[in-house]
Amino acid sequence: MVNTLFDFFPFAVGIAISPVPIITVILALFSKKAKWNGPAFLFGWAMGIAVVAIPVLILSDSSKIVPETKASLMASVIRLALGVLLLLLAIRNWKKRPRKGEEGMIPKWLLFIETVSPLKVFGVGFFFADLTNPKNTALTIAGTLSIAHSEIPVSAKTILLIIFILMSSIGIAIPVVYYLVGGIHAKKILDIWKKWLIQNNATVMAVLFLVFGSILISQGMKGFA
Repeated sequence: MVNTLFDFFPFAVGIAISPVPIITVILALFSKKAKWNGPAFLFGWAMGIAVVAIPVLILSDSSKIVPETKASLMASVIRLALGVLLLLLAIRNWKKRPRKGEEGMIPKWLLFIETVSPLKVFGVGFFFADLTNPKNTALTIAGTLSIAHSEIPVSAKTILLIIFILMSSIGIAIPVVYYLVGGIHAKKILDIWKKWLIQNNATVMAVLFLVFGSILISQGMKGFA
């Protein structure tokens, strides 16, 4: 069980480091209903990870669906495909990074998050987690495959999946919790974080895509070997 946790740990960290969603939740924390909007975004985010992870865990349970060797081959193919996708995204994001003297930009429509209800903020968090985020979708699948193909009981897999979702939500949870306990001072620090993430979003994403794309390709190749 511990070995499996270490297997999916880097993927959970990769999901947690998501600049644009973190910027978005910080914007939600600057809204009039911040004490509701922040937790709403966090809960939506966790549910967004779960809605992808749970079906993957069920469908990739090799003991119930296909022989173990075939399941391992399928997992290797999936990892290779996801790895190649992330490398392509790394190239795209590297080309999009701000040049020297340029300012980083975020979509202007994100600013609407400061004016909407907690229910809509929940929906934004839900869709931002995986359904509109190729990096997170790839890493959620990869992390869940690590759990699904481990030789542990179903109950243990369920516990590990919950841990995976919680770990994947840390990047969103930190600013939310910090705001709730830090007051006015926290708001100033969060504004600094937001500006840094806006400026460096493309570069951070390019590095993440490169690192995790390489990891997935390496894992996929080992599966074939």
